[in-house]
Amino acid sequence: MRVLVAIVLVLISAAAAFADSSGERGQGDRAPTATEVIAGLYAFSRFQHGLLESTDLKGNAEVKNLAALRAEEAARRDTALKEIQEAIGAEPRLSKAASVGASLAEADSADGPAYVRSFYAAQIAEYESAIALFESYLRAPDDAALASFARAQLPMLRSQVRDDARAMADK
Repeated sequence: MRVLVAIVLVLISAAAAFADSSGERGQGDRAPTATEVIAGLYAFSRFQHGLLESTDLKGNAEVKNLAALRAEEAARRDTALKEIQEAIGAEPRLSKAASVGASLAEADSADGPAYVRSFYAAQIAEYESAIALFESYLRAPDDAALASFARAQLPMLRSQVRDDARAMADK
């Protein structure tokens, strides 16, 4: 079972890397702007809050507690982002991201142990997306405060995605 989970994680990582390298995000080789990063992180926060709502209906205590913790972290991150956004005068477009909806739909369609696995799989995919966004931005940042914020957030996000991968492998 763990081998299967490891293979799935490798495929997810490869798909994310391929999507970024193929220009699927529509940016080509261009690093995202501060406004695009802020919008992407707000979408990431919406995902965290949506997953919390989903766990209220289907999750066990473990995923409910994790979802609540991650939603609190998202709220703190949003507060810091709001300050950066106001300082640079950014007006990000806050539209519903397709990837957020797809990740939540996958988790919402499962029950019991399948829900727990899909919960972790959705978390991993969204965290990897946020990490890739920060890494891409840091190649050519256009705002020092957001670049500093990204550098501070990356180690925590990487640690959390590793923790989620380990937890998913145990399920």
